[in-house]
Amino acid sequence: MYIICPQFSASEPVNPYALLGAAIVSELLGTTSLKLSEGFSRPVPSLGVVVGYGLAFYLVSLTLEDLPIGVVYGTWAALGIVGVAAIGIVVFDEPIDIPGAVGILLIIIGVYCVNVLSEMSAH
Repeated sequence: MYIICPQFSASEPVNPYALLGAAIVSELLGTTSLKLSEGFSRPVPSLGVVVGYGLAFYLVSLTLEDLPIGVVYGTWAALGIVGVAAIGIVVFDEPIDIPGAVGILLIIIGVYCVNVLSEMSAH
């Protein structure tokens, strides 16, 4: 995958996993903004929802040019769940218990298996 960068005359290759990471961060920002928007009654967080999710979907679409859809969507969804849970715990003081922590750990192990151990991913 190549992205045209205004600073350079030629396009530079971009690691699809870096794009996927940026998509996940964008989704986390959008989801956090959704919580802060209070039902879209606050304009600035509401704008954060639109920008965060819009950028996330754009970056995922670029990632899909180089990686299989199952790997991309599974990783995006799983790490989104883990990230949002962490934000909920740290930022919004939401509780976590042992079964919840085990479940989050299993999600992380699953992402590792799909992306590193499995032949599903383009290594």
